[in-house]
Amino acid sequence: MATATTSAPAKAVTGGSFLIEERQPSDIFTPEDFSDEQRQIAETAAQFAANEVLPAADDIEAKHFDVTRGLLKKAGDLGLMAVDVPEAYGGLAMDKVTSAIIADRMSMLASFSVAFSAHVGIGTLPLVWYGTDAQKEKYLPKLASGEWIAAYALSEASSGSDAMNIRCRAVLSDDGQHYILNGEKMWITNAGFADLYTVFAKIADPKDPDPSKTKMSAFLIERNTPGLTVGAEEHKLGIRGSSTCPLILSDCKVPAENLLGEAGKGHHIAFNILNIGRFKLGASCLGGARTTLGNGIKYAKDRKAFGKSISDFGLIQQKLADSTARIFVGEAMTYRTVGMIDAALATIETGKAAGAEAEARNSREIQKRIEEYAVECSILKVWGSEMLDAVVDHVVQIYAGYGYVEEYPAERAYRDSRINRIFEGTNEINRLIITGFLMKRAMTGQLPLLAAIKQLMDEVMSAPSPNFDDAPEDALAREAAILANAKKLALLAAGAASQKYMNSLADQQEIMADLADMLIEIYAVESAILRARKMANNKAAIAATQYYTAHAITILEPAARRVLAAVAEGDMLRTQLAILRRLVKHEPADTIQIGRALARQAVEAGRYPL
Repeated sequence: MATATTSAPAKAVTGGSFLIEERQPSDIFTPEDFSDEQRQIAETAAQFAANEVLPAADDIEAKHFDVTRGLLKKAGDLGLMAVDVPEAYGGLAMDKVTSAIIADRMSMLASFSVAFSAHVGIGTLPLVWYGTDAQKEKYLPKLASGEWIAAYALSEASSGSDAMNIRCRAVLSDDGQHYILNGEKMWITNAGFADLYTVFAKIADPKDPDPSKTKMSAFLIERNTPGLTVGAEEHKLGIRGSSTCPLILSDCKVPAENLLGEAGKGHHIAFNILNIGRFKLGASCLGGARTTLGNGIKYAKDRKAFGKSISDFGLIQQKLADSTARIFVGEAMTYRTVGMIDAALATIETGKAAGAEAEARNSREIQKRIEEYAVECSILKVWGSEMLDAVVDHVVQIYAGYGYVEEYPAERAYRDSRINRIFEGTNEINRLIITGFLMKRAMTGQLPLLAAIKQLMDEVMSAPSPNFDDAPEDALAREAAILANAKKLALLAAGAASQKYMNSLADQQEIMADLADMLIEIYAVESAILRARKMANNKAAIAATQYYTAHAITILEPAARRVLAAVAEGDMLRTQLAILRRLVKHEPADTIQIGRALARQAVEAGRYPL
């Protein structure tokens, strides 16, 4: 498998600018833009998951980790584990679109995909970005091939979302040769069989017990290191076949050369890695949703009731249509985002030949450019995990009583899905990141959001009701008009909230979450419209976009109404609500007929039809 390249859009795009800038279909990357090589890689990953992983599901779910490790090694032999590793260290140095494709197509069985993703993402990337040449030469070839498996140990019993509050401590030995670590890590994926752990601890000065002076750092710890003990497997609601254990560090003696990155800069490692984890999780949710929908369609076609297939029933078709539309939108959002990241990374040259100093500088630049899209990465994480929850819920209902029985695939998918709203930062934390990061960029002048809010206020105080006759004459004219007004509605709500709370807006978590939901739905609808228009007259794409947009407005309007009610009163509130009514006014789509047509296409295809 060779290094893959994409035809990512060349236009530079500022992170978060989707709220205030217009985009054209040609500006975004979509699944229709995959290169022949990427399609081949997608097929390779999908066939591996279908032909190797799914047949071993019972053994994997029973925690037979020798089976899981064997499959991970097979994936390594195919090059699927080397996706983000530089070629100089046995990797393939693929672009992020290809990396997302692999995460997507490998996600047919959640327990295995969790192990795979934890290894290739948060397990390996800290070393790729922050390791010394010696560290990379020692470990990366083994990780790229699947000979060794990696794990990432940040969370603790008292510090899940509050990562900076970790209690694990590291003290440099008197001779400067080792760090001595003490503490406990919780909920560590792959812990039961990993060979290498990236462990976060705060370096403490034994002569100064002041905890405020400790510095968060990262360490590479091999499994057989004295003082490291792997605790018992957790018995979990879902992803039962993945390994999740605590790590106990009791005077764990780690060589000083295994400090990863700079002492005291471990928080950069922890948080920058999570942006990759978030967009990959969004991609993984797509694979899980496609597989689950395929199972639901097959069952609906085969199951007979009242003399006909239940796939002919309107309320079953409604679930199939909603699932299909959500997956289409999720693909549009995911590959649009990762395409933007690849476009931003395209001008950075990496490689061992450049020298250690240049490589370190390039790694910092890669992280900086990926962080540019922190808002979009968090959106993918939140939206993707909640999309998958909706799809698995629909499919359990399609199976009805059988959906509650372990013998059928809907039950496991339902349990497995739930963790995604907790992984990679809870959805609550990510909603705060979405709004907080955007507002921070606005306040520092990196994004002209405040100017856009002022311009909007000048406009809406005098503008008439939206005129849909002025919209472009295509099948998505109504949806485009809804999107344009949704952006204005989000600016109105954000402006009103900012005016009241100023710098203390971050303390108003409910308002921050409602604003985030508006941003999420705007990004979702815009991505779908752009993708559907790029696909010309594809009827399923148009139907999916129309269907989803009708759903999105049911989230946008109440969220805006709650924000305005919380930040204004009296005449001001009445004025703002009048503007809101003007902005949400639209002619509704016939989602019953649209949904029936979309469901029929899915049933005829026997799977997700796009």
